[in-house]
Amino acid sequence: MFTPPLDTLLVFMIGTPVIGWVIRKKGYPKVQGIYASAGLLVAAYFLYGLSREVSEKGIVLITGPLPFNPPLGACLQIDALSVFMTMVYIIIGLFTTVYSIKFMERDSGLTEYYTLMLGMVAGMTGVVFAGDFFTLFVFWELMCLTSYALVAFRKQKWESIEAGFKYLIMSAAGSATILLAMSFLYGMTGTLNFAALASRLANTSSEGWLYITLALVIVGFGIKAAIVPFHTWLPDAHSAAPSPISAMLSGVMVPTGACVLIRILLLVFSSAQPAWQMTLAIFAVFTMFGGNLMALLQNDLKRLLAFSTIAHMGYIIFGFAISTSYGLSASLFHIVNHAVMKSLLFLCAGAFIRQTKTRDLRKLRGIRRAMPMTSAAFTIGTIAIAAFPPLNGFWSEMMIVAAGVRAEMIIFSALMLTNMALSVVYYFRLIRIIILEKPTKVSKKATKAPITMLIPILILAFLCIFIGAYPVPYIDASSKAAEAMLNIGAYIDAVLRGL
Repeated sequence: MFTPPLDTLLVFMIGTPVIGWVIRKKGYPKVQGIYASAGLLVAAYFLYGLSREVSEKGIVLITGPLPFNPPLGACLQIDALSVFMTMVYIIIGLFTTVYSIKFMERDSGLTEYYTLMLGMVAGMTGVVFAGDFFTLFVFWELMCLTSYALVAFRKQKWESIEAGFKYLIMSAAGSATILLAMSFLYGMTGTLNFAALASRLANTSSEGWLYITLALVIVGFGIKAAIVPFHTWLPDAHSAAPSPISAMLSGVMVPTGACVLIRILLLVFSSAQPAWQMTLAIFAVFTMFGGNLMALLQNDLKRLLAFSTIAHMGYIIFGFAISTSYGLSASLFHIVNHAVMKSLLFLCAGAFIRQTKTRDLRKLRGIRRAMPMTSAAFTIGTIAIAAFPPLNGFWSEMMIVAAGVRAEMIIFSALMLTNMALSVVYYFRLIRIIILEKPTKVSKKATKAPITMLIPILILAFLCIFIGAYPVPYIDASSKAAEAMLNIGAYIDAVLRGL
């Protein structure tokens, strides 16, 4: 037993093949999607109970039997950050699962699809719940393996196989790099527990090995976070995956790499903070420019959105590099907003592609006339992600810029503003193509998206408006998660007191 939310996800994941076997006999394939959605709803209910426990105790520690206790054994250490990120995973997972019921109906292998979907959400949840490197690595591999399979899900297409294989090779290299860093950390301290590592490395004399390990950690997790130049798997994977999976990869899985990275840097490598702060800031600038400049050149809708994700990871990493309470809070708030905005855009893109059988923007011109509701939602998402007030993207992006100014990183903030202006060019190009231009022969033949696909799209579009109009509750939640990241003493004490 782990925790009720994580247990629920794993139980429903294991139960999906059984449901699939029964459904094949009865002939009701949509029940599998309903079952997976129900699992996410139950997990959300249990997460609410866990969040109340965390708000009372600060940190919830879960260990195994006595011989396997920390600092040698594995554990879960759940705080406000863990709850914050898991809520994002479950909500976006629920929207994409409901959307998938109709979107994936023409595909075979739906039992495997929903099993892998629940497994990916469970893996991400376990990663942010982990209290040690061993537990993190187990759930990290669950997240990675399920996402590999989902990228290559349409295995009859060579594009999917090639993208999945490229993703597998690069991500496996990242995992191997993380594993090597773990071996160095264990060699220096005799433990893999985060709290024990933080305590023992605070005054370490092995500075050479510490910096080598730090570099390995940044590279290993940076691959999953799509930091330039480790980003090359992402455009292919996002383009080839089914659109609901693209939404999950872009909206929640890629930011997970950045979130885990900053947690480890703040907790384990606090003594080397000046070195990794500047390193992350420089990586962030390259990531912003790399994503935005490449997005300007794209005519493939999903590939353009994938490069946009890389640029936004640059914004998030810059906020993390600032490492102040305000900077961390701004980046966490942007993770929420990016999850909503980018999931909306990928789901709209999926609807366009399903109805036209093309991702080519030149053939999607003027599709507004055939798909008005989807196009309207797509426009809202595009304006939001372009950081135009009063929609949600404006607040979090400007908060990151302001955090940089407060921390006297003015040049970096100016470079981020330059990138935000640069991104407006291709976002408004998207609006012009979809909304203003005359329809093509392909776009004229499109029909309206099914209602079960429109419901998640319209809810996400509403959230872009609602969060923009009432950002304070989300900023407060982000601030609590940021405080949990910075309260290293309480994190260490929770393990020592718990033992």
